[in-house]
This record gives sequence, C-alpha cells and structure tokens, in this order.
Amino acid sequence: NRAFNQCKSLEQITIPPSVTTIENGAFNDCSSLKQMVIPPSVTTIGESTFCGCEKLTKISIPPSIKIIGNQTFCRCTSLDEIPIPSNITSIEGKSFHKCISLEHIHIPNSVTSIGDSSFCDCKKLIEIEIPSSVTKIENNTFSGCESLKKVVIPETINAINKCAFSGCISLTHISIPSSVTSIGDYAFSNCSLINIIIPS
Repeated sequence: NRAFNQCKSLEQITIPPSVTTIENGAFNDCSSLKQMVIPPSVTTIGESTFCGCEKLTKISIPPSIKIIGNQTFCRCTSLDEIPIPSNITSIEGKSFHKCISLEHIHIPNSVTSIGDSSFCDCKKLIEIEIPSSVTKIENNTFSGCESLKKVVIPETINAINKCAFSGCISLTHISIPSSVTSIGDYAFSNCSLINIIIPS
C-alpha cells in the first residue's frame, strides 16, 4: 500500500503490462503527476490511488477495471475529463470528490451504484444523466456542484438521499420521477429551484 505516496516531484509514470493490481494509495498526493498510462493487464485499482494528484489532467481507465474505488480520484483538481468505460459497475464513495475542473462526465448503464459524495464539490460539473441501472442517489452525491444546471433522474430511482443535491446553486429545474418514494433531509437545500415537478 501507498508505494509512491507523497512523491511530490513525480511527473510521469508508465506501468508495465506485468502489473495486475495498483494497491491502495499507490500515488496518493503525488501532486506533480501529470500523465498516467494504466495497461489493460490491471484489473484492480485500490482506494485513494490517485487522490491529491493535483496536476493530473487526463487518465484512461482500461476495460479490465470493474470498480472505481473510494476516493480513487479525490482532489484531482486539474482533471477536466475522464471517460468511464462501459465495463464499470460501481463508482464508490468520494471517487471524484473535489474534482473542481471536471465539467462533463458520462456514466454508462453498466454502473449500478454511485456511492456517497462521489461527485461532491465538483464545482464545474454542468450536467449529469444518471443511468437507468441505478436505483438510488446516495448522501451528498452531487452536493456542492455549483455549476450543475441539468439533472436527468431515471424512472428506476426510488430514493434521493440526504443532501444529494445540496448547494447546487445553479440548479433551477428538477423533475422527480414517479418511482421515487423517499427524499432525504436537505436533498435540495440551498438550490435555486424555480420549477419542481413532483408526480402525484
């Protein structure tokens, strides 16, 4: 674990195809890391692997990866895009927390769960479409996404949990599908909503 933790001068690394696992926190707080090539031999990326890689702008996730773990890209403040391949089944808690440069992200239908605070404080994120494979929006998932203007919630969602969209100050319209049976405390607190569609 944390093999290269806080190697703050490290700018680039190429992982050889013999590697199958990148352990927890392997590149945590490598604040100068700009480029990373993950070979398709890698099947597992641990928690907090790239957390705090402040200069990382782009990274490709190979199709061999199934889960984006807790805090994997947390505080990657220069990351402006990241394609999520269609093999990903789970985006775990705080995966992209405080990725403040991230403007667009497409979540494929292969994803069945999006963890707490996954996109919390992604301040430039403009729109999000939650795939129909997901059944609930967890606590703080999109809280603090100050630029978020468009949210598409599918008919498969049955719960919008606590503070899910709290502080989304650019969000003016929301349509809640008839499948939703529970809306948690502060789910839409401090939003700028002028139009809410709630089914009977």
